[in-house]
Amino acid sequence: MTSKVLDGGWGWAIVAASFMAQLLAYGSPQSMGVLYPEWLHTYQQGKGLTAWVGSLVSGVGLIASPICSACVDNFGARPVTIFSGVMVAGGLMLSAFAPNVEFLIFSYGIVVGLGCGLVFAATLTITCQYFDKRRGLALGIVTTGTSVGAFIYATAQNELIVLYGLHGCLLIIGALALNLMACAGFMRPLNMPGYYLKQKAALERNTEEQIFEKPQLEDLKITAGSTTATPENTLSVKELLITIDAKDLAIQTTKKKGSFFSGFDIIKVIKEKRQAYSKYIHSTCEILQDQAMVAFCIGVFMFSLGAFPPVLFIEDVAQSQGLIEEVSLIPLVSIGAIATCVGKLGLGILVDIRWINSIYLYAFTMFAGGVALLIIPLTNSYVGLQILSAIVGFANGNWSLTSYITTKIVGLEKLTQAHGIVMFFGGFGIMLGPPVVGWFFDWTQSYDLAFYFSGSFVLLGAFLLTLLTLPCCNGKHPENDKPEVLYSSSCDKVASVA
Repeated sequence: MTSKVLDGGWGWAIVAASFMAQLLAYGSPQSMGVLYPEWLHTYQQGKGLTAWVGSLVSGVGLIASPICSACVDNFGARPVTIFSGVMVAGGLMLSAFAPNVEFLIFSYGIVVGLGCGLVFAATLTITCQYFDKRRGLALGIVTTGTSVGAFIYATAQNELIVLYGLHGCLLIIGALALNLMACAGFMRPLNMPGYYLKQKAALERNTEEQIFEKPQLEDLKITAGSTTATPENTLSVKELLITIDAKDLAIQTTKKKGSFFSGFDIIKVIKEKRQAYSKYIHSTCEILQDQAMVAFCIGVFMFSLGAFPPVLFIEDVAQSQGLIEEVSLIPLVSIGAIATCVGKLGLGILVDIRWINSIYLYAFTMFAGGVALLIIPLTNSYVGLQILSAIVGFANGNWSLTSYITTKIVGLEKLTQAHGIVMFFGGFGIMLGPPVVGWFFDWTQSYDLAFYFSGSFVLLGAFLLTLLTLPCCNGKHPENDKPEVLYSSSCDKVASVA
């Protein structure tokens, strides 16, 4: 990869395609607050059980982010985005015919959630490959696609439900998600994915073994003395690698069939895999020995558990308190989504200021979000809920700080693995938050205790994060005394960075 292809040119087409991909994939899951009351009315189930749909669709993709990143590394962003389009569209369309909440948990929560996780990993990876100096700006634009999608889809789903009902709405949204395949067409890779690199390595190894062997003209499809290319030898490099490697594997299988020593080869492979897993576990334990990293993981978990439920329940809160009879033209979810978009961009700008500590900035957003959650049960007007939704939404924009903070704590070398750990804690909190709030309502028939719990939990997380990262408690130099992180053009170490 040369510097000429970075920070411009086709890279901006990649940014536009990735932005649209995140908009199409996350539009419906991020605006589930509009669908949640409809599902409660349709299936007549408890709020705790129904809340699992929203928690899984947002949490599964984060928890499975290491797997999603591995898929992108091995097969490339374009094939993964195409496959994710099938998953997201198929899950949404299946949800239109869900007979009960349990089926909805599978079709919408798990299938759509995994599809979104694949889109997230693919779009960030391909964006990192095309940008170096402007990587932060490019990632900021791409990740705002989720917030813009939530704003548009909240209003769109509300209108579609009125016109075509819940089932018709999900079918139309699912059909729109098929456009993810069109977005994938723009994702031209700069680096050959891992799967094809393995094929290339196998080809080179087998070529060395067969260098003195006479080539088979039937396999090469080239007439002796001919200099013109035939349709058979105009295959792409990747197709040729796969075809030749498949033939070589077949030859090797034939030679080794019945061989006594083939068993030792299997044992050798198993030992190598075991050593790789042991090394990964050891590296993970080293990362978690850092007190600042542990504190940040705890903070992300507690914030995700407490601050995510309003995205799902805020519309039902307004209706249950009698502040509004039905979802308004501009739902509270849309207001929160736009505030999240502003928060991502604003916090991204603030964190680049040298004298601002990124960890304390994250803790401040947690404090603001926790206070807003505590005030929600005391609000008696719809305007008040709109303001508080905007504050909580702005605080949710702190997701744009996670990769920056992780890099400051562990460095660029361990960024991919450490960020996967952070995302696991965040996804786990998102999965638990909505069901816990729903169970509180089923128990007390009121959201008051649930939001008091959520706000207190977030405030406790802000306090612990601040306390454990103080220089006197952490025993390390302040963040601002650390050397600047030098980013390279390689995207392998930031493939899973949000």
